[in-house]
Amino acid sequence: MIPAAADLAVAFRYPEPGAAERLTAAVERIPAGSVRRHLQRFADAVTGLPLSRWEELHTDTLDLGPLVTPYVGHVIWADNYQRGAFMAELAAAQAAAGVDPAGELPDHLEPVLRYLAVTETALEELIEVLPRALQLMEQSLRRADADNPYRFVLAACIDLVGDLPSAAPPPRRRRPDGGNPPIETPVRVGNGGGQP
Repeated sequence: MIPAAADLAVAFRYPEPGAAERLTAAVERIPAGSVRRHLQRFADAVTGLPLSRWEELHTDTLDLGPLVTPYVGHVIWADNYQRGAFMAELAAAQAAAGVDPAGELPDHLEPVLRYLAVTETALEELIEVLPRALQLMEQSLRRADADNPYRFVLAACIDLVGDLPSAAPPPRRRRPDGGNPPIETPVRVGNGGGQP
């Protein structure tokens, strides 16, 4: 379990009335360290904006024609059968952990982070690919808009999952006509906590 992951998930939700208060509370729950510092920088940048401007920033960055694609599987495999198999396994793991994707695809960062916050044993393939996916997202956003405050949220996520095993190249899956994908073994997840 990585309890601070649920607090980072707050930053990926569409901003609605009360979002600034929820974000401020999330920052306060995260232990001192780099994760909290990054999320605080994001909060400082967005909580003073009019809600309509924050909504626009969120949409431009993460939703319609986004500057960064917040879908782990899409970043690693694009839209092919590997992503589909990954999402099916992730959806089953999230459901078993009691995580409702709340209208998002299972590989969107918001439900992924909420899943990491509650599961004792995370899906191994997620643990393998998540650090690399986050790095690619951060690089993409930095190239597209170096001043975008969502880069602080991605930096916080990168630091949070820094204890996890490094991502090797994405695992190869057998083609649907070549048999079943390999059996996934759960991996225990440390507490993360954002400590430097």
